[in-house]
Amino acid sequence: QVQLVESGGGLVQAGGSVRLSCAASGRFSTLGMGWFRQAPGKERVFVAFMTWSGSTTSYADSVKGRFTISRDNTKSTLYLQMNNLKPEDTAIYYCAADPKAAYRVGRSYDYWGQGTQVTVSS
Repeated sequence: QVQLVESGGGLVQAGGSVRLSCAASGRFSTLGMGWFRQAPGKERVFVAFMTWSGSTTSYADSVKGRFTISRDNTKSTLYLQMNNLKPEDTAIYYCAADPKAAYRVGRSYDYWGQGTQVTVSS
């Protein structure tokens, strides 16, 4: 079993930065990890992914160059550094663990956090 708890969300002005954290319990260091987001009235979508070793990352085109995923396996924590935020980045952000197949697909993941709200004001 893996339990995930996100933190770090809040209200930020456009152009600002926020770093999200996802604290994990269980076998974090062997798992691929992803970030997803869900805007009001929309489906949850892929944001970023990192392999267990951190050697490979992948980003949605909408956040490429602005967001950075990272992890600290010694702390069992996943991060998402979000820079140059835009109002369209407003969403609930979720971390997810252990994709069984396509890592850009939410249903591939076995474990999810409860989410943290990020609101970007214009």
